[in-house]
Amino acid sequence: MMQVELVDKMGSDLSVVNAARVSYAKFKDEFEPRDEKLIKFLAEHNHWSPFAHASLQFRIKAPVFVARQLVKHQVGLVWNEVSRRYVSNDPELYETKEWRGRPEDSKQGSAGIVELDLTDQHMLDTVTQQCLIIYNTMISKGIAPEQARSVLPQSMMTEWIWSGTLYAFARVCNLRCAKDTQQETQQVADQIRDLCAEQFPISWKYLHGLHS
Repeated sequence: MMQVELVDKMGSDLSVVNAARVSYAKFKDEFEPRDEKLIKFLAEHNHWSPFAHASLQFRIKAPVFVARQLVKHQVGLVWNEVSRRYVSNDPELYETKEWRGRPEDSKQGSAGIVELDLTDQHMLDTVTQQCLIIYNTMISKGIAPEQARSVLPQSMMTEWIWSGTLYAFARVCNLRCAKDTQQETQQVADQIRDLCAEQFPISWKYLHGLHS
């Protein structure tokens, strides 16, 4: 199961307001209703720097093929991942419950459902299990984990700490929560979206969906 956990956060909607108003040597101790108008103005006019003074840190668990899509987002973000060079515990594999078809009018994405027959499903189950057996055999024979990991499939679950600014995660979610993105990646982005909205409700109200 893919999971997103909020580990830490810095700042609040008030942090965004104070970052914007420091230009006028002003500082506030409490968020007021009229401050929402300022946040709305900042977001709509692409004044992004005040939103970079608030940040979040997540611990995320997802299959490798999902992680490799999300790690492409670099600006304003830092990523540290579990390394199979250093750990050799039994890998966990992501189980796909439903296979989607390839769309006829696009080079990416999916459309419809494809049913695997019993033979195909058996072959799939056998191959993935053999990968685990081979990996554990190599480890038991003393082969370095950094080499043994080469036999593991992209369905292997991985974990990482992802830290970044509120603005950076808004950019991630504005792209990856869209309906035309890969569903598995969207599931992770949706969880990030919900946690950002919980921690920064006013800022997220105007950042999420902007220019998407």
